[in-house]
Amino acid sequence: MLHDDHDTIDGDVYVSPRHLARATAVGDPGLDPLRALGWDLHHDDLGNAYLTAPDGKVRLGYLPEGDDDGLWRINAYKDAFGPPAWGVCFNDSAPTEFVTAFTTALAEAYRQGPDHYLARPLAGSADHNPFLAVAPLINHGWQLDRPDLSIFAITAPDGLATLEYTTGDLDPAIELDTRDARWHLWAGTSSARPFWYATASTDTPVALLRAVTEAVADPAPLPRWRDVTDSYVKGHAQLTPILPPSPPSPTPLDVRRAAASRRPAALPAASVPRWSTTSRPALPGPRR
Repeated sequence: MLHDDHDTIDGDVYVSPRHLARATAVGDPGLDPLRALGWDLHHDDLGNAYLTAPDGKVRLGYLPEGDDDGLWRINAYKDAFGPPAWGVCFNDSAPTEFVTAFTTALAEAYRQGPDHYLARPLAGSADHNPFLAVAPLINHGWQLDRPDLSIFAITAPDGLATLEYTTGDLDPAIELDTRDARWHLWAGTSSARPFWYATASTDTPVALLRAVTEAVADPAPLPRWRDVTDSYVKGHAQLTPILPPSPPSPTPLDVRRAAASRRPAALPAASVPRWSTTSRPALPGPRR
């Protein structure tokens, strides 16, 4: 969504397509939807941030000083002391807007309760069918492919972003700790060296996945600063200068005021003797 007010746009260029933007320098927008719910926020000695739901069953780690490039790690639990029911990871280059789309949907799901934030995908279901997560991409021209018998892939029209869905049985622990997850979204020409990536494990709710694919498929460009070249894919992304808005059209009152300011001042009246109630009329002279 683009802002109408130029002052609120954090950038001097628009990046399109938006999957060729990368992370912004500030992660607060991704944290804000959950912080607004009053989740507990604390930091470790390295500067990593952790958000925990009041019931302890959803946890987010923002890990700029983590052990790998997984900057955002979000897990949900059926039992606060058990293993994760699902896990999602965005790496340190993933566009922050896509993370924010996920955490916004997660905040809404959490408000609605465990039946929503722990809802497993279910083929054939009206609300939880995995295809619902793919539909926004297909509706915006992404093409379906089958690069491998175990993988369905949906690729952007420019060929520079792909969502992969792996079929078959997967090890839950491997899904949470590696990129070999059920869902793998990445930008670039090779998944081995992506511009950015995100992963989601098998039981991640479809509504949360769809929030991300809707954000990715949105045709609106994303604002970035031209000089911050690591915030977009240089050489591939199209950059369009963000111009200040045109001045508003004048109202009829503005037109009248402008006309009044250009009207010449009235000339002073000529000095002409006049009768007045205080004047004495001159006496007539003698007749001749």
